[in-house]
Amino acid sequence: MKKIKYLILPLIALFAFTSCIDEDNDELTGDATTGGLVKVNNPLLSYVVGGGNTYSATASIYQGAVQTSSVSIYNSFTNSVTGDVSNRVLLETIEITDTTIGSISSFSLSFTYEDLIANIEINGAGLPANDGELNIGDFWNLEYVSSTSEGGALNNAKTTKVAVGTRYAGIYTVTESAYWNSGGYIDHWDNTDRIIESVDATIYRHAGLAYWDDNEFFFTVDNTTGYITVMDVDLDEAALLLNGSPVMTCEGAGGTFESIPCGASTSFANPDDVNGVDELNFTIGYFRGVGATREFYEKLVKQVD
Repeated sequence: MKKIKYLILPLIALFAFTSCIDEDNDELTGDATTGGLVKVNNPLLSYVVGGGNTYSATASIYQGAVQTSSVSIYNSFTNSVTGDVSNRVLLETIEITDTTIGSISSFSLSFTYEDLIANIEINGAGLPANDGELNIGDFWNLEYVSSTSEGGALNNAKTTKVAVGTRYAGIYTVTESAYWNSGGYIDHWDNTDRIIESVDATIYRHAGLAYWDDNEFFFTVDNTTGYITVMDVDLDEAALLLNGSPVMTCEGAGGTFESIPCGASTSFANPDDVNGVDELNFTIGYFRGVGATREFYEKLVKQVD
């Protein structure tokens, strides 16, 4: 199996508008007191091919001594295979009506595939009318440009990346978790974030394992039954190791689970077709001998706001 280029979905830190805002130096806008700083709530949105969905990005503006009167959102597109970048077009301008000093003004932007491809061109050609012709890993980049009471136009460093992926790609919150070591319960990692990335049309990458961010594993989802199959190999078809030991899966790879159940009822996806708050459940482990297994369970809930 050839090595597949997979989609990196960066997790971007979000900063709150608190009393420390004067110390928040934005690399493009400068100090927040100059006005125009946008707090982006959606650094990453996962665009699902064929879904026909409407997507929303939300953000807010802190009104300082220099007020923000409007925010213009510009759109560009990058082809992940060729690296080509499109022209930059205006997607929408949003007027900010509350310019009271000290206030926080929230705004939102909704868009469809038709909105995202409007007036976008790469090498003189528009994007396909059918989103099925896009590549997994292609993405749009939404930039936020603030107009201020001083007549300035400030391009914020923080953006929204709308990445072409498959259904379950995105950022998740760990709501339940458990780590068992050699037959004894150790701890959990609840309330942390986990990134699920699209590798191709069927394979996903789970970044990290419990407390170890330098580990990863790959899985598929049966869209009919919801069953998650954790792969026992990596993208080069080499045997997958976790913390240097063979991976244990519910399909029997690596060894037998001794402390927690592992089967169709423990590794599965619950899709939410109404609000997009999908749920992923994983049981996985690694084998260091009978009586010395390392076993993990986690429930992930997709972040949509």
